[in-house]
Amino acid sequence: MVDHILVPLDGSSLAERVLPHLFAIARPFDSRVTLLRVINRMDSKHPIQRIDPLDWQMREAEARSYLNKLTIKLVQAGLNVRNELVHGDPATLIVEFVRNHDVDLLMLSSHGRSGLTGWNISSVVQKTVIRVQKPTMIVRAYQTTQNGGHEAQYKKLLIPLDGSSRAECVLPLVASLADYHQAQVILTHVVRRPELPRRAPPSYEETMLAEQLIERNQLEARRYLEEMQERFAVKMKTHLFVGIDVADTLHSIVEEEKPDLVVMSAHGYSGSAQRPYGSLALNFIAYGTTPLIIIQDMPTSYNILPTPAELASKEFPGH
Repeated sequence: MVDHILVPLDGSSLAERVLPHLFAIARPFDSRVTLLRVINRMDSKHPIQRIDPLDWQMREAEARSYLNKLTIKLVQAGLNVRNELVHGDPATLIVEFVRNHDVDLLMLSSHGRSGLTGWNISSVVQKTVIRVQKPTMIVRAYQTTQNGGHEAQYKKLLIPLDGSSRAECVLPLVASLADYHQAQVILTHVVRRPELPRRAPPSYEETMLAEQLIERNQLEARRYLEEMQERFAVKMKTHLFVGIDVADTLHSIVEEEKPDLVVMSAHGYSGSAQRPYGSLALNFIAYGTTPLIIIQDMPTSYNILPTPAELASKEFPGH
């Protein structure tokens, strides 16, 4: 299920915040792990000037030494690890490596050597996640594991479901992680309040119609969650809420439950096949505060429409 994990690192302690989670996920699946280091010209002290060959060789030697030492450390800890060193643009090369080496899970720290910023994820992570089209984990670099940096302990896994088969694609992974960590699975479903857009307040009849629809959807959602509980032999509880905004409601549930990991599908029943992520997944990428795994429900062979920016960059390279 997770045979090959890719972990890009840049030598910083912030990027290494993924390592406790690497243990927590690689061990249940006996995954092979690749540590990837990308040396980029823009990382040098004077990126505009011509590169000093000696400086470049020193940076490459330092990067190789870092990778080799960390690889030995992880192997001694029981993981199956190798490493790769490449040169170029980090986001581009990470995406290419994932696509060319049968990577099942990409693990990214939200920030690296550029440091923490007010943005919830760095620009490299944003570019990579949008293009990679594979299951991806984002670890929030501004948080540390509760046990001081060793293997992360997953006691609570929060799973948003909307009743669609696309959203359910996360369940096999969740069941395996829950079984290994003896974690509680929290299935959540948010019934959205119908919108009644109009300038005047809704009439009594309109309000009653909306309430009837909510009641019906709650009933169906309750049956659905009960069916999910019966399918998996793990510790499980369910949350059923009614809210105007699904994402805001889920963020509130996360704040209340404080899960160790949130796992969701890239799309739900309303997700467009023309985009790599639905609105809920994008919201949690941009605003989530917990470690997050997003399972891509669309195969990599599916051609997602390029953005206007991508088309323009190919037509006018360098501009």
